[in-house]
Amino acid sequence: MAEAADVRRIAEIAEIMVDTFKDAELEWESPEAGSYVVKLPGTRKLFTTLSLRIGRHSLSLNAFVIRHPDENEAGVHRWLLERNLKLYGVGYAIDALGDIYLAGKLPLTAVTPEELDRLLGSVLEAADGDFNTLLELGFATAIRREYEWRVSRGESTRNLDAFKNLTQNGQKGRPAG
Repeated sequence: MAEAADVRRIAEIAEIMVDTFKDAELEWESPEAGSYVVKLPGTRKLFTTLSLRIGRHSLSLNAFVIRHPDENEAGVHRWLLERNLKLYGVGYAIDALGDIYLAGKLPLTAVTPEELDRLLGSVLEAADGDFNTLLELGFATAIRREYEWRVSRGESTRNLDAFKNLTQNGQKGRPAG
């Protein structure tokens, strides 16, 4: 009897998820039953891919944010831990390679259209909103090198405008592209 109730609840959750994705006009797919991949469009980060999996008791969420930092790893990790205190429903995590993800779990009993929408917003706000800060903390040297390379070739540096605090130090008088 419990298994039949579990199957019904999982089907209800799947319906809530699909309806929420459609209502938000999100691009999504379901590669297998109970598994969903959603593309969340951003402004700083082009998009964030969020994987959701319906388990027997919970809905798990995982979104890749950024690869392993090139530098300042301890500083990046400290920033992530401090940021976790302010996030809703998800938290930053790292995998075995040091790549950075947002992860969360929600009991199936708590999954509603409103709560799912709130979690999608939380993932997007964190992944997109924190993206440039994470780049600055973990990839400052690469950003400076990219800027120098573009300037030396007379190419546009417009896509690096968000990092002027890194690229303009010692660059006074040079064109921003």
